[in-house]
Amino acid sequence: MQFNTIQLERHPRGYATLWLNRVDKHNAFNAEMIEELLTALDHLREDHQLRFLLLRGRGKHFCAGADLQWMRQSAELDYTGNLRDAEAMAEVMYRLYQLPMPTLAVVQGAAFGGALGLIACCDIAIGAEDAQLSLSEVRIGLAPAVISPFVVKAMGERASRRYAISGERFSGRRAEELGLLTESCPSAELEQRQADWITTLLQNSPQAMRASKALVHAATAHQLSLELRHYTQQSIVQIRASAEGREGIRAFLEKRTPNWIEE
Repeated sequence: MQFNTIQLERHPRGYATLWLNRVDKHNAFNAEMIEELLTALDHLREDHQLRFLLLRGRGKHFCAGADLQWMRQSAELDYTGNLRDAEAMAEVMYRLYQLPMPTLAVVQGAAFGGALGLIACCDIAIGAEDAQLSLSEVRIGLAPAVISPFVVKAMGERASRRYAISGERFSGRRAEELGLLTESCPSAELEQRQADWITTLLQNSPQAMRASKALVHAATAHQLSLELRHYTQQSIVQIRASAEGREGIRAFLEKRTPNWIEE
């Protein structure tokens, strides 16, 4: 399949790698990437022969979160258009989380905002100790809305509250302590640790891994209700179109201090 913002590679040993591929934008989300991710995830879900999936980012960074130009355009949309954007982003997270085969995220460099949702949606995530992660939305007047159910599942309520409220950055090593990453390692060893995980997963029965994942989902699926999904989508629509949401994005793009910070 041909894409502009992502790449999907099938490996001879029966697994695939889904690459985020907007290197010049540090793999930040935009509308095109979201639509291409939905297409790719839909294709992957129907591939019953696929053993497992790797999720990676090309270049120095895993994913810098949302493209600010796209976010600014979204903030200017009417309610219906804004909700459509939120629904599409939420659908990426739900499709990734609900893929029937195992998923492994490999994280390097920056992972901000919605990138934490991608990481949290994967079954296993490894990363460089010096990776920099952040629920950075509050710094620009927004909130980590549609990713929040998955981040809370991965990191727990208390840590999620802290980092969603503070917007502070934390390292890959700290992400491991919080449970967002399965393990962290020096950046020079990340490729080898990925290879080790591939070897481990290739030793397992593909159908047994799928069945085991489905069992865990069945035990916890009631927590991801349709009501919760609608609430998170409404939340980002409201704050993105608010005065502070628009001011935060404008201030970031104009490289100035937002008006809620006293000089």
